[in-house]
Amino acid sequence: MYGSWEIKPSVFLALAAAAILVGTVVTMVLPFAWINTEADRIEGVTPYTPLELAGRDVYIREGCNNCHTQTIRPLVAEVLRYGDYSRAGEFVHDRPHLWGSRRTGPDLARIGGKYPDAWHYQHMADPTSMVPRSNMPAYAFLNAREVDPELIRRKMGVLRFPYTVEQISGLRGKTEMDAIVAYMQKLGTGMEQSVAAVVAAPAVAEENPFADDAQALREGADLYRQHCVACHGAQLQGGIGPSLNALGMGDADLFQVIFNGIVEYGMPAYASLGQERVWKMVGYIQSQQD
Repeated sequence: MYGSWEIKPSVFLALAAAAILVGTVVTMVLPFAWINTEADRIEGVTPYTPLELAGRDVYIREGCNNCHTQTIRPLVAEVLRYGDYSRAGEFVHDRPHLWGSRRTGPDLARIGGKYPDAWHYQHMADPTSMVPRSNMPAYAFLNAREVDPELIRRKMGVLRFPYTVEQISGLRGKTEMDAIVAYMQKLGTGMEQSVAAVVAAPAVAEENPFADDAQALREGADLYRQHCVACHGAQLQGGIGPSLNALGMGDADLFQVIFNGIVEYGMPAYASLGQERVWKMVGYIQSQQD
């Protein structure tokens, strides 16, 4: 048996439209009443400086958001790889937001402070020199383009971001490369990383368990070429990072440095590689000591 409304197309369409309207309001409209409010604000998240804003505009113009996301989902695998998951309050100054939906390249939400400035300059100019398997195009031409201080000043005014005369005058002579590096170093720095996002170094043996393994040594050399050469040089002579030729460091200490990184010196952690690979890198580096 059918109800009277089911055999009347006009009534059925009206009820279907009402159901869709209610669903749209509940899922697409009402959430805006509870996000980006004062309660979501994060004290450390500040507006962009003029140079950072100029870099953000270069980022958008070059379509970086088509390959890189800026939002970390609350999934264990993402938190371990990229850092703490994203909060609504992080994007209060982003107009538009650059969350993205495709990761041809890695997420950049926590890239700020992960590497030193010199790493970013070299990586932007010649990506494969820093990440050999990268398919990112080179942006060396940004070094030849200067930012327009007056244009940036007007943008700061439209967005109502605070700035000083000194900041605007300081843009003279700055290139788009300077700007995009400044923008990169800003990303994610307003957040304090939660305990959940910190990978604690495991308790490790004092000696390398692969110390006498020739195959592990070869694998360690390969891992070093993939992850360390760009900063420490093919002969461990140093470059962006310090020389590793005369470390004077025990296996366990070197393991901790590689596993945890040294944030204040711009060295990223390599915990995501896993303990075995880190030990193999330790073995290779120790085998090259003077």
